[in-house]
Amino acid sequence: MEQGALDLDTLEAEAVVDHGIVTDLVIQRQNPARQLIEEFMVAANETMVHHLGAAGVPLIQRIVRIPKHWDGIVETAAGYGTRLPKNPDSKALARFLDRQKAADPERFPDLSLTVVKLMGPGEYVPFVPGEVPIGHFALAVMDYTHSTAPNRRYVDVINQRLIKSVIDRQSAPYTAVELSGLASWLTGREKAAQKAERFMRKAAAALLLRKRIGESFDGIITGASEKGIYARLIAPPAEGRVVQGGGNLKVGQKVRVRLLATDPYNGFIDFACVGRRKG
Repeated sequence: MEQGALDLDTLEAEAVVDHGIVTDLVIQRQNPARQLIEEFMVAANETMVHHLGAAGVPLIQRIVRIPKHWDGIVETAAGYGTRLPKNPDSKALARFLDRQKAADPERFPDLSLTVVKLMGPGEYVPFVPGEVPIGHFALAVMDYTHSTAPNRRYVDVINQRLIKSVIDRQSAPYTAVELSGLASWLTGREKAAQKAERFMRKAAAALLLRKRIGESFDGIITGASEKGIYARLIAPPAEGRVVQGGGNLKVGQKVRVRLLATDPYNGFIDFACVGRRKG
């Protein structure tokens, strides 16, 4: 954190399913135990990179590039009364995020999501020891990979095979050219998986709310552009489009919305704005 790691908090509601029926949406909250585990995972992944580097073995690194849309992050911070440096600075951004999380925790997940989108996605890239690493902007580390979860990511299997070859003093199971192709393929598969997960979360939310049409909920505006106006409910944490009464609404504004319709097959939820909340 002292190096400038970003403390982001994006909401990813998971469906609670009982005998095939969606009964609730829950958010996994951060706590000291989870944070400790995450810190150990970061340390373990850095150690993997250093060990392979010392052995001169090419590997696949996990990176988040220096934001191309830093100007958008600067503009976002300015909307909160904070002036960020002209050039990308993770420490300055981390300080801004920490202040906003303490000042307005209810809206902070939406600010986090805006920053994540402007930073750009993580990627897998091949890395040959001796080259200059790209680094992971959000974690504020230069040498990072994914290697601790072979039960859920294929890139971890690849990196652990590389580690095994070093331990067994055998030749590496992949060439640098093969790792380059795998890194590109893995990045593409991750994007496809995330797209499927986003759709399933929307579909689950639509299923949960389909029997509550006509009810009103407290919410926060999460998107306002030519493409449409979107609101996230406080409880359950479902997001949908404001199709009525959305004039002059701004991102971060607290509103009262009425549920008009749901379409689980397409993951659509439609709201009408029926009031503005204070605060």
